[in-house]
Amino acid sequence: MPHITVDYSAQLAGVFDRQAFVRELHPMVVEETGSAGACKTFFRPVAETCVGDRDGAQVGFVHVDVGLLPGRSEELKARLSDGVLALLGKHLPGQDAYEVVTSAEVRDLAGSYRLSHPQQ
Repeated sequence: MPHITVDYSAQLAGVFDRQAFVRELHPMVVEETGSAGACKTFFRPVAETCVGDRDGAQVGFVHVDVGLLPGRSEELKARLSDGVLALLGKHLPGQDAYEVVTSAEVRDLAGSYRLSHPQQ
């Protein structure tokens, strides 16, 4: 059920192993949250980013947003955010190769959230 969005600086496309990241991310999210159903992840390259007073040519940026049905504690959400950041560190270049700023947010989905999954 978790709905995940990963926004990342487009210039990271060649060095951010998104498929390896998501193969580890999905089981981690399900295990940590006890969610039922499949994780769904959108990867969205962003053509233009800025971090502080530096543009995207100087520093890359990745933000992961994890939306869950309400009911998880703030402590669980914080722990999952920390886990996401650690996982990103495994799948992005080291600071010597390319400076990358990362962030993660685990939030409750709105009460209006619905999922439609036609039977196959």
